[in-house]
Amino acid sequence: MIAWPTVWAWANEPQPSGRYRRLKVLILKPSSLGDVVHALPVLRVLKQAHPGARVHWWIEERLAPLLEGDSELEAIHLFKRRDWRTPGGVLRGLETAWRLRRERFDWVVDLQGLARSAWFGWLTRGAMTAGVDSGREGARGLYDVAVRRPSENTHAVDWNLAVLKAMRVEARGDFEWIQKRTGETVVPESDGRWVVFCPGARWPNKRWPVEHFAKLGADLLAGDDSLQVAVLGDGEDAEAGEIIAKSARGRCKNLAGKTTIPEMVDWLRCAQVVVANDSGPLHVAVALERPVVALYGPTHAGRTGPYHREEDVMRAELPCAPCMMAGCAHEVERECLRVITPAAVAAQVRLRM
Repeated sequence: MIAWPTVWAWANEPQPSGRYRRLKVLILKPSSLGDVVHALPVLRVLKQAHPGARVHWWIEERLAPLLEGDSELEAIHLFKRRDWRTPGGVLRGLETAWRLRRERFDWVVDLQGLARSAWFGWLTRGAMTAGVDSGREGARGLYDVAVRRPSENTHAVDWNLAVLKAMRVEARGDFEWIQKRTGETVVPESDGRWVVFCPGARWPNKRWPVEHFAKLGADLLAGDDSLQVAVLGDGEDAEAGEIIAKSARGRCKNLAGKTTIPEMVDWLRCAQVVVANDSGPLHVAVALERPVVALYGPTHAGRTGPYHREEDVMRAELPCAPCMMAGCAHEVERECLRVITPAAVAAQVRLRM
């Protein structure tokens, strides 16, 4: 049982200097890209309610550039996933937790909800630990406040914010989801209009067929001489990017595996429309308030789709979808995505232009 007045008093009691100690918070959300994007509103709302709060974030090393330079973060602490696969790496991870214990966090907020993040948070010894109760790996046992998903259809963003609500922090208005970085940015090399394709996804089962992307690109470019296509993704998507580029009549830039995360964000900011599977780049585009066409098959658009933008989702009404499975056991492999035609997607893209 949390003694709320005591917790609040400790965070705000006068110090010997005569100043008040500012609230200090550690957010645990190491991965993945889309999940980190869905967690960012927690940072924004927290800073709205407590502008002086000193907020730290524990994040996977490869995703840290998304948060670097964010004016509302005091510090970023790296989670090195590969290190945790060896005894020496686990020891280094524990040393990081021990070092963070010296920060004397008032709140530790675990938005990952799994054993590793829960134990890491417990080891930092914050005055209070709260987290999403996913019902997995016993994580809830290490929280002072465990927050279940409010309903089966609650969006990930709202579930994350429900953790703050349980800590008596309420959203107060609009915020900039992903801050625009200062300094040099990447911009398209021409003045044409760009449609961005994101053909990748963590699960192969979530990927709209690459031949559909190629046909979509050819159809869009045939009808608009001012239009160009850019393909974004990681190195695993480079081959798909080449297939799309071959059908694009020299008007496609395959950037898969060639951009940093900040550069990917810059390209998405410039997009007229983004066409993407359920993936990290899709959720970045939504956070940037870009027009999107989101292609959904096995995953639940209500839980992890474009936030408050259900009209941007294209999906097939099949008995097996959404199955929430990483692999497809259906008679027609990925039928839930294959039946979404390039012509239908092209029509939605044109509506958004």
